[in-house]
Amino acid sequence: MNWWLIIIPVISGFIGWVTNWVAIKMLFHPREPKKILGITFQGIFPKRQVQFAEKLGKVISNELISFNDIEEKITNPDNLKRILPVVEDHIDHFLKEKLKEKMPMIGMFLGEQTIQQFKIIFVEELQELFPLLMKNYMGTLQTELNLEKIVVDKVSRFSTDKFEEILNQIMSKEFKFIELIGAVLGFLIGFLQVAIAYFIG
Repeated sequence: MNWWLIIIPVISGFIGWVTNWVAIKMLFHPREPKKILGITFQGIFPKRQVQFAEKLGKVISNELISFNDIEEKITNPDNLKRILPVVEDHIDHFLKEKLKEKMPMIGMFLGEQTIQQFKIIFVEELQELFPLLMKNYMGTLQTELNLEKIVVDKVSRFSTDKFEEILNQIMSKEFKFIELIGAVLGFLIGFLQVAIAYFIG
């Protein structure tokens, strides 16, 4: 029996597995540039972290998070209705308690019916005023809040160790699959080489 018919595909499979394993590790390692035989090696993420941060900042600020979407969500009448009970309770407490404490003379003339009428007027006014306030606030926020810069700063300072840990938690199965694919392809290539050599021989 020619053992090389088995050994060559096995060795090729092992080389394919090692190659893909090294490729995955080189996403993060080495952390700092290292020269080997005059060639500088550094992990892809540590080397490109700033560029990655800049690209991610642009994508998030331009594509993923829209101030218009946030404004639309905040000023949606359905959302306003959800907070109205809290607003009404606050107004009720103000008219019944705080106003009487601050201005006792006025509080003396405020009966339950008058308080309810005031409350209805205040709530109606707030329903009109709230969307306008939010629109103005979102306009100011968009001018003052540089979302792209925030993302770039955060990602640029992000620990490579932490990023690797998170990515391994999320994609450990995919990384194992890539290593397995390397082994399988390597084995098939080795087997093909043996088959060609066998038929030619």
